[in-house]
Amino acid sequence: MTAGSGEGLVPPDFLFGVATSGFQIEGGFNGPDEPANNWVRWERGGRIEPSGVACDFWRRPEEALDRAAWLGCNSFRLSVEWARLEPSEGEFDESALERYEEILTMCADRGMAPMITLHHFTHPWYLGEEFWLTPGSPDRFGDYVERVVPRLAPHCRHWVTINEPNIVALMGWVAGACPPGRRGAAADAWAVADNLMTAHVLAYRTIHRVQPEALVTTNTSASSLYDYDRLLTDLLCARRMGVDRDDLDEWVDERRALHDAALPPESTGELAMRRLFAAVSPYGTTRGPGLLGAVRPRLRSRSPRRVVDVVYDGPDERALDASGFDWYDPVASHAIRMPGHRTSGGKRSWDPSQAMWDIPQNPAGLTAWCRDQHAFTPQIPVWVVENGMVTRVHNGRAYPRLDNLDRPTYLRDHLSAVVDAIDGGTPVTAYLHWSLVDNYEWGSYEPRLGIYGIDRDRGYDGVRWLETDADGKDSASVYRRLIEGLRKGDRSVLDPA
Repeated sequence: MTAGSGEGLVPPDFLFGVATSGFQIEGGFNGPDEPANNWVRWERGGRIEPSGVACDFWRRPEEALDRAAWLGCNSFRLSVEWARLEPSEGEFDESALERYEEILTMCADRGMAPMITLHHFTHPWYLGEEFWLTPGSPDRFGDYVERVVPRLAPHCRHWVTINEPNIVALMGWVAGACPPGRRGAAADAWAVADNLMTAHVLAYRTIHRVQPEALVTTNTSASSLYDYDRLLTDLLCARRMGVDRDDLDEWVDERRALHDAALPPESTGELAMRRLFAAVSPYGTTRGPGLLGAVRPRLRSRSPRRVVDVVYDGPDERALDASGFDWYDPVASHAIRMPGHRTSGGKRSWDPSQAMWDIPQNPAGLTAWCRDQHAFTPQIPVWVVENGMVTRVHNGRAYPRLDNLDRPTYLRDHLSAVVDAIDGGTPVTAYLHWSLVDNYEWGSYEPRLGIYGIDRDRGYDGVRWLETDADGKDSASVYRRLIEGLRKGDRSVLDPA
């Protein structure tokens, strides 16, 4: 297609947007007389940097929404924060819900369709850090959803129930990087994942009962480990794909093999990680691959599978309206680095894991992932719910990435990857960049992902929006030009600067 052909390179109803979450941008959590969530003990105990005012979105949403609208976005993803709406057991804050309705109206006034996330890593503090390990957690979340969705539905058609359920389970119960900070609790992590996916199904049904025309997803973090990613959405779609409940484990083995064939392991370390995750998975037969095959029957006996029951016994054949995923770097073995490796800033890091600002770029991989995601769930469209690049700011100083990649280049390359997927026949219908603005990145303000930077040392309450990103690049103008050009069919906007 040539420049200026008049026919867009994306579908007419394609959602271009930015993604945010309440705890990361709203401000006003976990301080004195403020709503407290499951991160409060870590913040008040000094284990992590306090979130503080964040981006001050709760008090001043207009600036963020005006900037998103200027970009040309027709979608704005945000979360409604459970801890703000139910700050104490038995208390519901009607004024907070009215404020969320007001913000959703502001989105509509600016021509942006909200995409609401109902749970983005946080819940009220009084439910406990181990809340998602308790058997009743899906039903407790379901009660909350029953209360808020009827009020929000008039303002929204696009929904994310649970943000990155695989990350919640892994980082909280295996890696120990998020509350409750457990390490190596694999069986508990599977129980958490089961509760989260069950909660998704319950929320899905509530949303569709209130709003039959809704489009509902849960966005996993794209991973090369089948049992850590695609397995979860496979469970939501198995019934619709004609899989008998009694054949589910054999089908999972087949799906795992297809996943590994589509994304062959690039190293022996990667192969070992895949086999380990398959071995400890509560799904699949004992004949499946695994370095520790004897572990699987033991873990299967301990790991609940309630999500299977709610999927197969419910009224809906499928519990997913779009295949949503977040794309950063899906290769699991990349997360492990030798201590002493160099990182952004020119110094050596003795952390055995990869820093966020060292995550490699792989736009061709995004094209392939979109294609394969559709092949796995062919009945529904594909949404890129998050995609973004991390840079580092330490003590007010911005450090370049080791690969010298900047955000304007990243935006062009990854939107080009989305266009390539569409050209190849993949029904990608949404792309939301993470994020609009540098925000609180789960314990730190050091990682920067915003199209707009924030000067946290000056300005109103320490929050002053920059006209550039944290590295001084005019990423906003680039994203605006990309959105406008792709809608008009101008492929030249994808050319390197």
